[in-house]
Amino acid sequence: MNQSDLAAHFGASVRKLRFRMGISQEELASRADLHRTYIAGIERGGRNVTLKSIEKLAKALQVSTADLLTPAPKTQDATGKDPGAPSRKLAAILLVEDSPDDAELTLRAFTEAGIANPVHVARDGKDALDYVFCSGEFASRKSESPPPVILLDLDIPKIHGLDVLKRIKRDEATRNIPVIVLTISHKSRDILECHRLGISTYIIKPVDFQNFTQVTPQLRLQWALLEAPELLAPA
Repeated sequence: MNQSDLAAHFGASVRKLRFRMGISQEELASRADLHRTYIAGIERGGRNVTLKSIEKLAKALQVSTADLLTPAPKTQDATGKDPGAPSRKLAAILLVEDSPDDAELTLRAFTEAGIANPVHVARDGKDALDYVFCSGEFASRKSESPPPVILLDLDIPKIHGLDVLKRIKRDEATRNIPVIVLTISHKSRDILECHRLGISTYIIKPVDFQNFTQVTPQLRLQWALLEAPELLAPA
C-alpha cells in the first residue's frame, strides 16, 4: 500500500469514528487541539499526519492508536458513495458553553441519547450570536439552515446568556428555534425571565444522559435529526 492509500485509509477511519460519535469536524478539532482545516484535510486523505497528531486524534475519538491506524473497510457502493455516511446533511445543533468539561459531558449525553447531528460549540456569547446570525467568521453559513436546537449556558463571557437569548427571541427569523437553558440551580433568578422570553425548557448542569433525555419528549428532539426549516418558520 503506497503512502497516498495509507492517508486515504486513515482519513476514512477518522471520518467513520467521528460520524459514530456524532460530532462535527469543528468539535473534533477542538477536542484534539488541532485546526479544523487540518481535520478536513485528513478526512479527504490529503494530509500526512505526525505521530503526535495521531495520538491526539485517537484520544479525541476515544479509541486506541492501533484502532485508529487500522484501515477502515471499503464501504463504497456501485455509485461510488459511502453508505455509512449520512444520506442527507444533518443540521448542526448549537451548544453555547464556555466550560470544556461541561461541554464534554453534554456531548457525551448527546451520543448516549443517539443524537447523530454534528454539534457546534460556541465558547462565548458573541461567538454564539455570530453563528446563529451568520455574521463575523460565520458569514459563510448564510446558505445553511439555522440550528434546529440551541443549548445555552447563561453564565458565559463577552455577552451574557440572557442577552443572547433576548437577541434570538427578538428576531423573527430565529425566535422559533427551541432553546434549552443550562443552569446550575433550579432557583436561578434568570430562569423566570428565560421562561418569559420563551425558552423550551432548562437542564440543571452538569448535563448527563438522564436529565437530557427527560426533556426530549417536551422538545420532540427528533426535529434535530433532519434539516427541516419549515419547522422554524415564524408562527
